[in-house]
Amino acid sequence: MQLSKKIFEFPRIFLFLIPIIIITIVLTKLPSNGVEISSIEFIGEAILPKGLIFQKSEIGGLSGITYNTKDNLYYAISDDRGQKAAARFYTLKIDFSKGYLQKGGIIPVSVTTLLNENGQTFRPAETDTEGIALTNKATVFISSEGDAAKLINPFVKEFSLSSGREIATLPIPNKFLPDKTNQKGIRNNLAFESLTITPDNKHLFTATENALIQDGVAAKPNIGSPCRILQYNLLNNQSEKEFLYQTEPVAPFLNLIGKFASGLPDLLALDNQGHFLSLERSFTGLGFAISLFQVSLEEADDIHNIDSLLAVDSKNIKPVKKKLLLDLRKLDVLLDNIEGLTLGPKLPDGQQSLILISDNNFNSLQRTQILAFKIKIENPLIRLLRRFIPNFNL
Repeated sequence: MQLSKKIFEFPRIFLFLIPIIIITIVLTKLPSNGVEISSIEFIGEAILPKGLIFQKSEIGGLSGITYNTKDNLYYAISDDRGQKAAARFYTLKIDFSKGYLQKGGIIPVSVTTLLNENGQTFRPAETDTEGIALTNKATVFISSEGDAAKLINPFVKEFSLSSGREIATLPIPNKFLPDKTNQKGIRNNLAFESLTITPDNKHLFTATENALIQDGVAAKPNIGSPCRILQYNLLNNQSEKEFLYQTEPVAPFLNLIGKFASGLPDLLALDNQGHFLSLERSFTGLGFAISLFQVSLEEADDIHNIDSLLAVDSKNIKPVKKKLLLDLRKLDVLLDNIEGLTLGPKLPDGQQSLILISDNNFNSLQRTQILAFKIKIENPLIRLLRRFIPNFNL
């Protein structure tokens, strides 16, 4: 009798294991095993006062932002080249207690001056700090565009979060460095604006805002630019891969002043599998065009061994995949020069917050603008369930 019970119990266990086995197999065969953003909702705007003086420095030029989950604080880098004060980043508090961003919800907490390896402030015009990313070691990495016209190299350096002192410098591949011939390297003011670190803290990514001189043209009206995403291994602080990122062509609207600028000012790693949010920003002559894209490196070619895209048949190179998430011009908001983005805390309803910040260029006609969004991030299992159960909702 006991033997017959065991015989009949075995199929029950097997039937319980079958769905788990099937789901595991299907997940490994999915084309993407990374996260994906399924929805985005605007939840508020805040503007810092113009000319705001805080701890003897003017808050402005905020070009990048990163979030400290443990302390619920944000660090925003200023791209001031030492004209208003020494190179620095600000610590901010952002209030999401009501589930949205209130107009007065931004509070400056402190300012940290950046110091070089000798413990001294950087000289005026020596830096153009644009990107910032927090590590799990109480440090931040900061990127600088340098100054191609003055042959000042771009950099990616690690600084102490508490003292602001330089700790390490990542090596920049030679193809990115400007030279006297003006035939290679970064274009002026179109270099390393972006900076992000994967959640596992193993990889850092930055990207050129526009093409290297030897890779193609800078963005023009109705013409995009082939940027390079540069991947670093933070276990040895060495660059290891590069990827082609093609910016979108943007059509100016009533461009009466004849000025146009467009590019890739920031990236945000969503997981450890090469999935990102990218921010593209264009000045079209009559305001700004800002777009958010979902980006995947999964099928993109590694181009780190290619010194010049113009010297090869770039049509055979697979760029990163992009999918438009949101054109911010559809919001009922007057957009400014948005250049930075970061994930924030979980909101009271359990959804994830996303924050964007603008660089006011210390211009009286511009604003330091913070925009907040609620996003839904789905993992592969949830997407699989939605595929088989159309009305499934979590």
